[in-house]
Amino acid sequence: MGVTVELDLTEAEAERARVRGLLEPASLTRLIHRELEASDDSRDFYTMSRELRELPGEPMSLETIQRIVDEIRAERTSNEAGH
Repeated sequence: MGVTVELDLTEAEAERARVRGLLEPASLTRLIHRELEASDDSRDFYTMSRELRELPGEPMSLETIQRIVDEIRAERTSNEAGH
């Protein structure tokens, strides 16, 4: 199935897009796919954020998060050093 798309660009924008190959069907298809994926990812992020806020219990403090990050970094450093 094909879809015809009409763009409203200034002559300067159209020329810049043409030079970069952005008006080619394959390029437009990639741009649309990329935008759809990005909007799906952000929607997933907001859903995940909402679900996390609904979990019972207190949120972790910044100090707790930093301690966990520091522990993971120390473990990674140790593993990379071969210990």
